Amino acid sequence: MDAIAANVVGVDLAKNVFQAYWVEPETGEIKNVAIRRAKFLQHFVDRAPCVVGMEACGGAQHWARELVKLGHEVVMLPAKSVKAFVSGNKSDAIDARAIWMAVRQGGTKRVAVKTEAQQAVLALHRMRQQLVKVRTMQINELRGLLTEYGEVFGQGRAPLARGIADALERLGTRLPQVVIDSLREQWARVGKVDEQVAELETRLKSLLKSDRNAQRILAIPGVGLLTATAASAAMGQADAFKSGREFAAWLGLVPAHTGTGGKTRMLGISKRGDTYLRTLLIHGARSVLTHGKHSSAWQQRISQRRPMNVVIVAMANKMARTIWALLKYDRPYQASWVSKAPA
Repeated sequence: MDAIAANVVGVDLAKNVFQAYWVEPETGEIKNVAIRRAKFLQHFVDRAPCVVGMEACGGAQHWARELVKLGHEVVMLPAKSVKAFVSGNKSDAIDARAIWMAVRQGGTKRVAVKTEAQQAVLALHRMRQQLVKVRTMQINELRGLLTEYGEVFGQGRAPLARGIADALERLGTRLPQVVIDSLREQWARVGKVDEQVAELETRLKSLLKSDRNAQRILAIPGVGLLTATAASAAMGQADAFKSGREFAAWLGLVPAHTGTGGKTRMLGISKRGDTYLRTLLIHGARSVLTHGKHSSAWQQRISQRRPMNVVIVAMANKMARTIWALLKYDRPYQASWVSKAPA
């Protein structure tokens, strides 16, 4: 970026009209222009190589790949980081200027540009995640409706699955048949969503066979199909992070803190970054700690000093660092590996 840092263009993406802000290096003239979507790439074909800054929003990955093909450097920033540079009322022109300022300021962790293959994997994950949410909502709605008629089930899906047939049979003598039929259809829809989720997982397994990075990650205890494929795709390139610690911080698996007057107080985890991947890692860490047959000396020591939830997050942090190390140094997982701090 140093060679062309003086030529920065801030772009505010939209559906149809993009806003671009830059300062002409030779004259110092400020430009803040609207560009139609169809003419966006043509505008950059005619420009000398420059740094294009944009928020990591819908469509940003596509435009980033296209701009890189044209010889430009793309800097994608989290929307939260850009917000600090917005002054006055919000508009496309002001947002483009804020992006330009944020890129020029530096110091903000970039969002890695992903390949289309990596985004394809994440698309399957997003579709599966949405189906799981829909399934949960349908089950909760069905449970609530049955509760209105005195049919109460224990927490979780299993008690509902075991008792719903008998409950509907009992209610059949009290409620109109059309209501009973509707409740049965609602439960049948849950089964159909199960099939859709299973089909997406089968497709993820097929993608796993061609993803060497995901296969290496899969060997880590507590990592399954979902975590392996999501981590491989979400990271983009391991070189985008300076260390495993930075990758773990990007996932929000480090403590937040607040401080003033020379006093710093540590808080809970920051919960920044990819919520989905962080959740998968925490669930995997919980599985290792509660169901694992063998525990390392590190696990035993930290379990004696910290509450269970803290240990789980620490384990998830360790898993994230391990994932980064495997991909950065292109090596298989070794349970007996002992990491050493650089001299």
